[in-house]
Amino acid sequence: MSRSMRLTPELLRRIVLQERAKMMREASQDPVAGGAGHPSDVEAEETDAADLAGTLEQNIDYMKALKIHEARLAAKLRRIQEAKSKIRSRIVRKLG
Repeated sequence: MSRSMRLTPELLRRIVLQERAKMMREASQDPVAGGAGHPSDVEAEETDAADLAGTLEQNIDYMKALKIHEARLAAKLRRIQEAKSKIRSRIVRKLG
């Protein structure tokens, strides 16, 4: 049988402090895996600027394609709204 415990501000504060202490211990044991430590202690892989430019270029191309698709959908929506309007006016004429 599980017992429910009331989460009081003191209990929450104690849990947070325990988790913080645990994270600090883990980070001090392995600064690279823990994500802590001085930035100069971590060896970083250099990224070529051409790779980043290619990614940026792909994003721009995708944005252009989405813009074209959006224009097509907007035109289609306009045609649908016009058709609905015509049908609505026919219905009103026949009822009135």
